[in-house]
Amino acid sequence: MSSGKILVAQGGGPTAVINQSMVGVALEARRFQGVTRVYGALHGVRGIVDEDFLDLTQETSHNLELVAATPSSALGSTRDKPDAAYCARIFETLRAHQIEHFFYIGGNDSADTVRIVSQEAHQAGYPLRCIHIPKTIDNDLAGSDHTPGFPSAARFVAQAFAGANLDNAALPGVYVGVVMGRHAGFLTAAASLGKKFPDDGPHLIYLPERVFDLERFLADVKAMYERHGRCVIAVSEGIHDASGEPVATLLAREIERDQHGNVQLSGSGALADLLCDEIKAKLGIKRVRGDTFGYLQRSFIGCVSNVDQREAREVGEKAVQFAFWGERDGSVAIRRTGFYSVDYELLPLDAVAGKTRTMEDEFISESGTDVTDAFRLYLRPLLGSGMPDAFRLRGARVPKVLGR
Repeated sequence: MSSGKILVAQGGGPTAVINQSMVGVALEARRFQGVTRVYGALHGVRGIVDEDFLDLTQETSHNLELVAATPSSALGSTRDKPDAAYCARIFETLRAHQIEHFFYIGGNDSADTVRIVSQEAHQAGYPLRCIHIPKTIDNDLAGSDHTPGFPSAARFVAQAFAGANLDNAALPGVYVGVVMGRHAGFLTAAASLGKKFPDDGPHLIYLPERVFDLERFLADVKAMYERHGRCVIAVSEGIHDASGEPVATLLAREIERDQHGNVQLSGSGALADLLCDEIKAKLGIKRVRGDTFGYLQRSFIGCVSNVDQREAREVGEKAVQFAFWGERDGSVAIRRTGFYSVDYELLPLDAVAGKTRTMEDEFISESGTDVTDAFRLYLRPLLGSGMPDAFRLRGARVPKVLGR
């Protein structure tokens, strides 16, 4: 590497810890003698095309640490998907700045972007080392035990449903909470970690790994309402019918897609409204409320897993090490070892790009409306320390005098 310049960027949806990975790259790269400059591209690959860079070398370590602890993407993001012409413009900018190492932090689509850039660079004869650094709250990257961003979002979902359950117990009725998750139900399933007592909600969990049937859904709700006098429900935004069509798209008058072809599922509360309307109309329950968590779960400040923070930093650091000590492009993956510890490996880009992990069958109950203890054991260490707890009055009743 003649110039000693490297470039880092962030793509896709923000998370609570994506800046930890960016700072991990910046600070770890400073330790390498050959690195003279660490640049950050604003708004992902779009920033490369626009030659819109920040010189992260000029940032103090203290300020970088403050940014690392701040949720969302400090460099901005994009959902641009490059083609050959787009890549040619990328290489034009990289050549002008003599950049030969590219680190891209993102999820499935970002991994595919890195694969495309890597292939085009090879075909163009441009010497560019390309490393994908994982992040996604959906936890759906192939080859990893879990992905940075997911544990913090899962912590938020677990705490939010614990609070919704307390509210619902005080004023009984039916509550429907719609959680992000297009094809994988990990984040929705995290609602189960908010339960403490046997009758706590969520009483029902609906995941995209199982076919959603409206009539069965109504029967499930009716049964739980009759059993507990109330019902708390966690629903993934990606639930679909037997044909594979997302229930949310069946309601939309217009379907919006991003440049990767993904249907936008999180920009509307239509799914929660539909399910609530069906419950009111078909079951005759009057007090029915619904929420769509939407973007709240991605970068909620003050609700961050310390385990997630640590690992997000380490995947950034390992990316730099793999780039300078390895001889190939790839995607950093987290591998669980022991009861809870992790190690890191570099997977081929083709093993991650364009692939989607879904929840394993062992994590989903036989009924399809709950999770198993195996999932709870899988998730609990990721949520980090200091999880809040809820308590109840012991309920020593005073004998009635009037007998009413």
